[in-house]
Amino acid sequence: MKPSPLRLSLPLKHLVLAAACGLGAMAATPAAAQVAPNTAEVAAYKGLHAAAHKGDVAQIEKLAVAKTDLNARDGNGRTLLHVASFAKQRDAIRALVKAGASINLLDNDRYDGVTIASVADDEETLRVLLSLGASAKQVTSRYDGTALIAAAHLGHDGVVRQLIAAGAPLDHVNNLHWTATIESIVLGNGGPRHQATLKALIEAGANLQLADRQGNTPLQLAKSRGYKEMVQMLEKAGAK
Repeated sequence: MKPSPLRLSLPLKHLVLAAACGLGAMAATPAAAQVAPNTAEVAAYKGLHAAAHKGDVAQIEKLAVAKTDLNARDGNGRTLLHVASFAKQRDAIRALVKAGASINLLDNDRYDGVTIASVADDEETLRVLLSLGASAKQVTSRYDGTALIAAAHLGHDGVVRQLIAAGAPLDHVNNLHWTATIESIVLGNGGPRHQATLKALIEAGANLQLADRQGNTPLQLAKSRGYKEMVQMLEKAGAK
């Protein structure tokens, strides 16, 4: 990633670089903060959490009939649906929702199933969640972002198009003062998938004049990074 000549404070420069490289706690994005169940946690799962991780629909149905808590949480606040989403157990997701599990709850890190699937570039799980009534509009993560911002940052263009179609807020500004459009530029690599992401946002009508905290517009940010294709798209769309 090329250094930006724009006016950025030193801490923010480091934050942007860390996020772009996916560096742990310094990365100011939902992708970096999301925590899937680790091996030890999975091994300790019992009952519905174990069934959700394994995709054991019969066990889910059996325990649901026995009035087991369908919104039970593990030590990180992950519900059964979160666990099934991380594990890409789509039949388990369907069974849980059919049995009455809440589909829009957040875990301790403030992630929902939609954001989990979006960060994983798991278009099929996302499609299942949205078809069952999951919201693409929730504010998630410690950065007060959205699934759309997370997907745009990662260049998950197919996910971005799904979320847009599901009514995700195009111009939500997170607490870093970045939109999905800005993140597709400053946290991307300017490559084909980030270009496709930006194209989808432009075509959906995203506000291209919303600037970052330093007053830099998406067009200025793309120019500063030498992302010629993005610059052309933005200029064609009337960005300033």
